[in-house]
Amino acid sequence: MSEHLVIRLGENPNELTQWIAVDSTGARRSLPGAGTLDEARNDIGDRDVIVLVPSAEVLTTSVDIPVKGSKLNAALPYALEEYLAEDVETLHFAAGTKRSSGRTPVSIVSRRLMDEWLENLRAAGIEAKSIIADSYGLARIPGTISMLLADGYIFINDGADIEMVMQDVSPGDALAAIGALDDGIDTEEDDDAPGSGAPRHVLVYCEPGDDERYQHDWIAMRHELDSVDVKLLPDGAMPRLAVTVGTGVGVNLLQNDYAIKKEYSGLFRPWKYAAALLIAFGLVGIGTKAADFYLLSKQEVELQRIFNAEYQQMLPGAPETDNPVAVVESLRRRIGTVDAPPLFLQTMEQLSQAIEQNQAARIQAISFRAGIVDIRISAPDVATLDGIQRAIAQSGQFRAAIQSTDQDGDKVSSRIQIQVVGS
Repeated sequence: MSEHLVIRLGENPNELTQWIAVDSTGARRSLPGAGTLDEARNDIGDRDVIVLVPSAEVLTTSVDIPVKGSKLNAALPYALEEYLAEDVETLHFAAGTKRSSGRTPVSIVSRRLMDEWLENLRAAGIEAKSIIADSYGLARIPGTISMLLADGYIFINDGADIEMVMQDVSPGDALAAIGALDDGIDTEEDDDAPGSGAPRHVLVYCEPGDDERYQHDWIAMRHELDSVDVKLLPDGAMPRLAVTVGTGVGVNLLQNDYAIKKEYSGLFRPWKYAAALLIAFGLVGIGTKAADFYLLSKQEVELQRIFNAEYQQMLPGAPETDNPVAVVESLRRRIGTVDAPPLFLQTMEQLSQAIEQNQAARIQAISFRAGIVDIRISAPDVATLDGIQRAIAQSGQFRAAIQSTDQDGDKVSSRIQIQVVGS
């Protein structure tokens, strides 16, 4: 559960600053304090800071514009321009969350005041998470008119979209201003009917002195309305305002040009050592993989060299290949069965050993069918052919039989048949 320190600024720098700690449920976490901003800073600790600014300086209203996000922010100055006495270029507009009525609350304040408030906070070393008009500290209760009397002001809302801040008026005048009564309430009986459509229940927050001052108003209001409930604020208005905004109520003025700039470096600072270790492990892993890749590449080159040597020994004059797999697949297709390559390759291994022992012989052609290898070979004499036959049979796994011999110039051309012993 997060905690906030709610700081309320006065209308001028000479007024005392008020503050109190609350949590996100609206529960108080400290006694109210009053003093300078520097003194308020000492109570911040790990808490987020919510700053309340005088509602007399902030115009609060609501709009019904069917856009949202950046388009809403761009439309607000033009939608409200005719209701404002100042040039919209000198004003700052901030929008809140759309209400169930479909209207969006808006706060408007002078840029000069925003700059002044922020400068005073920075000078005290305070960084606000949100800046909210203090009138939003008066909770909106559907079907109920809420009023808060403090420092000569009356904060009032009808529980829906009407909310005002009035100075030096009576509670009855405030009710009349929002249409809850046809006229201001006085101490004499008023026979006029209350304004139509307005809630008939009133909840009032005030200090004990204001309660005594407006006793006749309470009596008259109870005569005109269904109920009037007066709640005293023994510690002043500040705790009441703080517990409401602590729950997330209100339009945050820190938007658009005044939005908080996120410092991502601060987010990563606690993880810098873990990140450094992770990067180090990553570099070690990459280095290991690179070394493995280098060694495997060298092994691949060496195996390819050995394959080419054996391949060219079996088929003299065959070009070197950089794709041994393709060569083996070609041999498989040539012999016509995928089950034959193991036997064929064993035969070729035995034949290569025999040719190595009789290097004067040259293989002319090789064919493989039904487990039998036929070799056409040329040799300088019959003795060399006989030596090849004996070398093939030496292992005891294969037998070789000379099928035919022909004299071809000074060479002897022969056909030798090799097959597994016992087949």
